[in-house]
Amino acid sequence: MNKLSIEKLNKSFDIVIDNIASDKSISHRCAMFSLLSDQPSYIKNYLRGEDTMDSLKIAEKLGATVEDDGEMIKITPPEFLREPNDILDCGNAGTGMRLYAGLLSGIEGSFVLTGDKYLRGRPMKRVVNPLRDIGAKIDGREDGNKAPLHIRGGKLKPFKYHSPIDSAQVKSALILAGIQSDEVSFYKEDLLSRDHTERMLNGMGADITTGEDGWIKINPLEGKLKPLNITVPTDPSSAFFFAVAAAIIPDSKVTLKNVTLNPTRIEAYKILKQMGAKVQFIETENVYEPLGDIIVESAQLNGVTVDKNIAWLIDELPALSIAMSIANGKSVVKNAEELRVKESDRISAVVNSLKLCGVDFLEEEDGYEINGNATLQKATIDSHGDHRIAMSFAIAGLVCGMEVEDTQCIETSFPNFNEILNSLKP
Repeated sequence: MNKLSIEKLNKSFDIVIDNIASDKSISHRCAMFSLLSDQPSYIKNYLRGEDTMDSLKIAEKLGATVEDDGEMIKITPPEFLREPNDILDCGNAGTGMRLYAGLLSGIEGSFVLTGDKYLRGRPMKRVVNPLRDIGAKIDGREDGNKAPLHIRGGKLKPFKYHSPIDSAQVKSALILAGIQSDEVSFYKEDLLSRDHTERMLNGMGADITTGEDGWIKINPLEGKLKPLNITVPTDPSSAFFFAVAAAIIPDSKVTLKNVTLNPTRIEAYKILKQMGAKVQFIETENVYEPLGDIIVESAQLNGVTVDKNIAWLIDELPALSIAMSIANGKSVVKNAEELRVKESDRISAVVNSLKLCGVDFLEEEDGYEINGNATLQKATIDSHGDHRIAMSFAIAGLVCGMEVEDTQCIETSFPNFNEILNSLKP
């Protein structure tokens, strides 16, 4: 079990960060979506974290040829995806498991998806049940709720599905299933979740549209898609840890380079701005995704209520909780039940860790209240194998010092996090 010790930072900083981890969500999708073409895809700036490399290894086991020269990854898909002779290990990635479940459900063959001990404990029925409803044959522990999942792929039926949860993973799994049907399918969620899947597949030639009534129309593929030729942008969720650092360390400023400015990915920055931090968005290009720089400067923070657009900032809420603890007044997080089924029960992990740091809180089933103006205290934090809990409390350590246990999980999503964290020090 790895352990990270963080010392209190006794100075301000003004830095430009251009080496933050590439976007994990987009990297996973690059590995998978390249399999839908009949030509090689070329991907620059692919995230070389453990989880995303696992997605590449799965693509290879399905018949793709992967060439990596350190700068560019070339993925040459097979003529037909093949039935692998081994299990498909998704590591710690719920994105990998849930999206591959949707893709493989429509392909003839037998496939077993598994992951590490944390992923094997996460619920999968949110994807398994709607896939079963359209003809997928999926089994697993607890009647398919827990991995390993066994998928017997085959022909799928078209569908019209109104999801009870706003989840990009569920939506993407159903889209990947829907494009393999013979007829049009429809999907709806109450709040648009991250839309990388729709943007990227449409950029490859798919026909996926969202009507004014919120229904996503998924037309079946007519042959193979065009290959990807993409530079993966910086991950705004990873960059957000250092946005929080700049916001809570007096007189500090950070410029985050080449970040995706997709509206479904920068909601947490808008909340930080609402709390009082100085935040600027500077767009530089827009091909597959809007891309640009984000500048964050410290300021007096005030409490905030977060109860809307939760699907757009679900991954950033642990880091936001650190800013909320220091802000003037009370902050409230509501409608965030999804936090309980992430890499850990993040509601419980956040509030119990804040308690160790001397923060007063109230836990609710769908969120929490945090009483701000806290003087954070050094503590020993158990990450529960959750990279976002580990990194959030590492950032808190810049204020008071911190010991974070079980930090191997950071390698899965942000391999150079410690390097950047250390660059803030004198």
